[in-house]
Amino acid sequence: MDNKIQTSIYLMPGMAASPKIFELIEFPPQYKIVYLKWIKPNLNETINSYAKRMSAFICDDKPVLIGVSFGGILVQEMSKHLKVKKIIIISSVKSRVELSLSMRFAKKTGIHHLLPLNLINDLEKILLFVFGPSIKARVNAYKKYLSERDPDYLKWSINQIVNWKQIKYDENIVHIHGEKDKVFPLKYLDRNKNFIIVKNGTHATILRDNKWFSKNLPQIINKN
Repeated sequence: MDNKIQTSIYLMPGMAASPKIFELIEFPPQYKIVYLKWIKPNLNETINSYAKRMSAFICDDKPVLIGVSFGGILVQEMSKHLKVKKIIIISSVKSRVELSLSMRFAKKTGIHHLLPLNLINDLEKILLFVFGPSIKARVNAYKKYLSERDPDYLKWSINQIVNWKQIKYDENIVHIHGEKDKVFPLKYLDRNKNFIIVKNGTHATILRDNKWFSKNLPQIINKN
């Protein structure tokens, strides 16, 4: 009987996205894969409080947390309530300093509060906001990946991104990022020692470069 401890990997999708964004990635059989889903935020809930509630879904000791985009921000907040083996963020940011100038502008002006009014009933606009303009030609193919369209949830999510307070971050975080990401542009990111660039990758790199992730994620997960 093999008594080797199984590595548990929890996958958190990006804003408005479902766990289906990970469906094209092939993981080795020795991993226990758990797909996390967004839950409804409480009225005026902080991201710290939300992350604590999400942490209740973690049922394994020292798991690997992998988050995409806003999901990458969330797993960092969740790790403040858990003991984790590793944090991997994809197409995301490690601190508010890494947010683009447009997002910093949104925080100062509050203009982001208007965004959901334009997005809620227009699936194409939601897709462009979540995955970036690079997916414009494949909107119909990507529609199935958006399951969370509740107006309150969308408004809350955008507000949490532009108002995220984190400045200092765990330097052991593995940050994987598309070279041509236009939602979180590469030029604003702090390239720590664990920074990995996906060549020609976009904000939708988790979908477009699934073969790269199938090949490289196991090595990244196992690396000490």
